[in-house]
Amino acid sequence: MSHELIYYATYFGLTLFFSTLFAMGGVGSAIALVPIFNMMGAPINLAKATGLFINSASTITASIMNFFRGVLDIKFALPLVISILIATPIGAWLSQYVPKEIIEWMLTIFIIISAGLLIFNKREAKFSYQKAWVLYVVGGSVGLLSGMIGVGGGSLIMPILILLGYDAKKAAYAVSFVIPFSTLGAFFTYLSFVHMDWILLGVVTVAAIIGGYLGDLIMHYRLTPQQVKKLIAIVLILLAIKMLFKLLG
Repeated sequence: MSHELIYYATYFGLTLFFSTLFAMGGVGSAIALVPIFNMMGAPINLAKATGLFINSASTITASIMNFFRGVLDIKFALPLVISILIATPIGAWLSQYVPKEIIEWMLTIFIIISAGLLIFNKREAKFSYQKAWVLYVVGGSVGLLSGMIGVGGGSLIMPILILLGYDAKKAAYAVSFVIPFSTLGAFFTYLSFVHMDWILLGVVTVAAIIGGYLGDLIMHYRLTPQQVKKLIAIVLILLAIKMLFKLLG
């Protein structure tokens, strides 16, 4: 077996595994795959661009289905759509001027926060403040950060909206609709300054789509969403520890 075949097969296997696992918990797999790809030797910007496209490919179908099923509140989602579509490409563009180590620290902190939110996921509204400008601020802030570090950002937007008093189901539909399009915007921004490995992108995209399907299938027969989210949190914590050792070493 050639070295190149082993290389792409490894990326396919890792993407398939993590996309399946994270799909079972309703979480984008880029948060794990970006640092893993980087640890395997992929340049950080290539890893981020690839991770963003993976998130888009694995979630865009569900987003379109939610729109046509009529469960999406367009008026509610619009401020998030506008702000995150503008902010995510800006974050992606700015990332080329931020030192690699700072990006890795930001990604590590993001992973730790996301793991904590998955473990302590019994969130309730602390107060009710539902002005439209708040959605622009939330979408813009998270979009800027997620574009810079190459992840979707849904794991941060959801708890913020719930804490602000928004209905959880309504928020979930809006976030799932927005994220794929924002990640595509950031992906195309990365293409302007990243040398893309198109074969690698094709291989991991196929793996992510299969993983998303398998994850959804397994969820119907095996684990509960709470069990899966705790398992994902453990994976993220282990990954964050590995990244901390690298950054502090």
